Amino acid sequence: MIRVSLVGVAGYTGGELLRLLLRHPEVEVVGVFGEEHAGARLADVHPHLSGVVGEGRVMKPDYDRLGSESDLVFMATPNGVAMKVVPRILKGGAKVVDLSADYRFEDVGVYEKYYTKHESPGVKGVYGLPELHKQEIRKADLIANPGCYPTAAILALAPLIKGRLVEFDRVVVDAISGTSGAGRGLRENLHHPVCGENVSAYSATSHRHLPEIKQELERLAGGRVDVCFTPHLAPVVRGILCTSHVFLREKTSRGELLRVYREFYSGEPFVRVVEGLPELNYVVGSNYCDIGLEVSEEGRWVVVVSAIDNLMKGGSGQAVQNMNLRFGMEETKGLEALPMRP
Repeated sequence: MIRVSLVGVAGYTGGELLRLLLRHPEVEVVGVFGEEHAGARLADVHPHLSGVVGEGRVMKPDYDRLGSESDLVFMATPNGVAMKVVPRILKGGAKVVDLSADYRFEDVGVYEKYYTKHESPGVKGVYGLPELHKQEIRKADLIANPGCYPTAAILALAPLIKGRLVEFDRVVVDAISGTSGAGRGLRENLHHPVCGENVSAYSATSHRHLPEIKQELERLAGGRVDVCFTPHLAPVVRGILCTSHVFLREKTSRGELLRVYREFYSGEPFVRVVEGLPELNYVVGSNYCDIGLEVSEEGRWVVVVSAIDNLMKGGSGQAVQNMNLRFGMEETKGLEALPMRP
């Protein structure tokens, strides 16, 4: 059994992680921690887990002990928290999966441009997108779980970029997210009377997930990729639907491109290349990423649509997938749940 601790249980990703870990056959949850909610009953913080968590309570974390008392620590904390404490956890001997952005960037300057000054710039993590970095994840001490939008966008575009099939100077990504992607905090734009019958774009040219998408696509390309990314908020709770526009270097049929995708993701248990275009309720509640595409009549413009559950493949499910890989378990262990539809 793997001894696992979870820091930041009160948020949506923390609650989703706890839900998954409590039913994972190879995991013993040895500690559930949080700063703001320390002392609170878990059943009060996450009522949907009542009857499973018993009288368990959120504990205040002691980061010097966490590393020695756990085999793995999940950090489901806001951006800027992990970078202060992960070095202490690693020193104690535990592995870490961090769900924040603190260790996602190769260049710490990019992190500091979009987030804040980094407090442990010398600590490096492996970018935890299993379909691209499986071998590195299996050996990593620190795994940086990807963002939700980047997961959907990178998986949608990776086969075309890696195969150098598209022009790198014009890649356009539009994505729609459910409200759970903004976290548990209360804000005016997330108030149901405001967002319930509304769709809005935000951070239209400057979203902080843009450099993360760009970083991974440029790794695949071996050079510069110009990416335009605009996110939208839609009145659904879970899910990301990502629509990417790219332009082929040479005229190619839809059937040939589907063959490229199926070959690229052959053996990947959580990527499904579908015949049509995916929808959110094809994946919600699961760790799947569904990908479909269409090609324009002249055979040069390609629209790739990907769909994920932002709290699963876009967050906690992918974190468990990374844990499974790091500890030599079946990649799908504890993630067998099928999507919910309707």
